[in-house]
Amino acid sequence: MSELLPFEEALDAIENMQSVQVNEETIEIKSALGRIVSQDIVADAFVPPNDNSAMDGYALRFSDWSPGKVLKISQRIPAGYAPTPLEEGTCARIFTGANIPEGADTVVMQEETKRHEDGVSFLDSLQAGGNIRPKGQDIQRGQVIVKKGTKISPMHIGLLSSLGMTSLSAFSRLNVGILTTGDELIAPGNTLAEGQIFNSNGPMLEALVTQAGYCVSQRLHAKDSPEETETAISTLLACSDVILSSGGVSVGEEDHVKAILEKMGDVHLWKIAIKPGKPLVHATLGTTPFLGLPGNPSSTLVTYHWFARRLLARCAGQDNIFDLSYPVDAGFSRTKTIKRDEFLRVSISEDGLAYAHPQQSSGALMAACESQGYLHIKAHTSIEYGCSYAFYPFSGF
Repeated sequence: MSELLPFEEALDAIENMQSVQVNEETIEIKSALGRIVSQDIVADAFVPPNDNSAMDGYALRFSDWSPGKVLKISQRIPAGYAPTPLEEGTCARIFTGANIPEGADTVVMQEETKRHEDGVSFLDSLQAGGNIRPKGQDIQRGQVIVKKGTKISPMHIGLLSSLGMTSLSAFSRLNVGILTTGDELIAPGNTLAEGQIFNSNGPMLEALVTQAGYCVSQRLHAKDSPEETETAISTLLACSDVILSSGGVSVGEEDHVKAILEKMGDVHLWKIAIKPGKPLVHATLGTTPFLGLPGNPSSTLVTYHWFARRLLARCAGQDNIFDLSYPVDAGFSRTKTIKRDEFLRVSISEDGLAYAHPQQSSGALMAACESQGYLHIKAHTSIEYGCSYAFYPFSGF
């Protein structure tokens, strides 16, 4: 376990090892935003339920049309009203979204018509079947419209509402325990003593977990002692589906998390070939997944985005996990290569190039606040000006 695990292998190992840690429940659609569907949702109706007009205009039988021919208007059909069958040799005034009357097969937009005292005529060229939205154009009855494991978005809520649904089956919210460690850390609001710093990782992890739609069961801090670390982990085990920690996972004499995990459960991997974020540990305590992130703030952020986010999603029942990226040309160069995959904090300038923030220290958070995302530089790769690399915007995590 002393060798660094390649980045891609670590992603696969952590994601594939997880299973759903939560139960199912029935929730209202109006409260479903961000929740994860626990069963395929199948449409029980067609959307739209009937052929309807895509335009304000006139509905007619195409066979009744000829150039210059005037058709009598036999009925007016606003949206929301049931039409009567169309009389032969006539047309119907119709509005967007209104049902097509029986017998009509074409709609002509009003801009392509001419009104007469006794009816309406049409342009010299018509398209049979034009401007009609067919029944079931959006959704077919019996179609799977939302798959199990999907996180509900505002668009899904609109889609389900279009079928008249008011509830769905979802996984209950994941409860995530958060542990920070270190004698040097104190909570914001206190007075710093010599050698102390404020705890930023705890509030940041709580915000990241909450942003993802999960619940923080409890956030604890442990000083650098085996006893206090074990007590805190035991407390979190009693109320959490998953535990995240920061700090205490490196090789120093005051790093106790990994040793406690080996005592209490099974450690699956330790140390990933990435920068920042190398000393990451993944374990299982009984049936509870545990992911120990590094203590430096930028390392905590990077490893949360790449590893904890995946682990939590799997445990919450989510299947469609993906990383939004697109190629961006570098606006700088670097001949030196490293043996680890690197995630540089960068911004995209007006010239479309990615520029690295001057501060790339694993202990600095300002770079992330002043950047737009990560530029992924794979292991053993130099950076050449104008060459493309994968850019991952923070908004995609």
